[in-house]
Amino acid sequence: MESQPLVSVIMPCYNMENYVADSIASVQRQTYPHWELLIVDDASTDRTAAIVTHLAEHDEKIHFVVKAQHSGIADTRNQCIQMAKGRFLAFLDADDIWHPEKMETQLRFMLDNNVGFTYTTYDWIDEEGHTLNKFINTIGNLDYEKYLRNTIIGCSTVMVDTSIVGQVVVPSFRTSEDTATWLNILKKGHLAYALDEPLVSYRIRRKSASSNKLKASADLWKVYRKNEKLPFFKALHCFCCYAINAIKKRL
Repeated sequence: MESQPLVSVIMPCYNMENYVADSIASVQRQTYPHWELLIVDDASTDRTAAIVTHLAEHDEKIHFVVKAQHSGIADTRNQCIQMAKGRFLAFLDADDIWHPEKMETQLRFMLDNNVGFTYTTYDWIDEEGHTLNKFINTIGNLDYEKYLRNTIIGCSTVMVDTSIVGQVVVPSFRTSEDTATWLNILKKGHLAYALDEPLVSYRIRRKSASSNKLKASADLWKVYRKNEKLPFFKALHCFCCYAINAIKKRL
């Protein structure tokens, strides 16, 4: 790779004591060496902070901050981003796993093609990390209008080049803050370019699954109406398309 820019990995965490060490290890196993891992703990009430503190003490590439008060995922992501020194931002939730070649493959594609926003195929694993033999494939390059109707981009698969897309700010939503972030980038005229390679494992957790889906649906409606300011019937059409595609994704 001719250029080897720094990649800043954005990892917010809250009560992830059972998973965060595996997520961090998946960054440490990357074949691309020029990265920094920025972790902000949102005032966890379990052992998350102690686990990350121990790991950070043994790896100078890990930069860790613990918040005094819980303030939610959007604020925590933004704090991670504010710490970033890299031109490239890569997003990883604290219970997901990157495949070893993820960063190198994605970065090479972006540099070779001069694109600012990419996402990839991912597979599902259970709470114990066992494969569920389910792949969520990309659906090609996405523009703003197409993404409104199918929010298929997995947060932990995204990498952006800030020299192309500009500053990244996460809007304040409880569960759909990542969708709102990608929409903010796409409506500037950028495309989300697809790498149809399974480079990330997304962990499916049983706890509050139905409740989370309801919250996510309610938050997505707020994204359409408040963040995107879509007229009611267009928002309803996009929401129905999203619901249909979400069902198809899980079949």
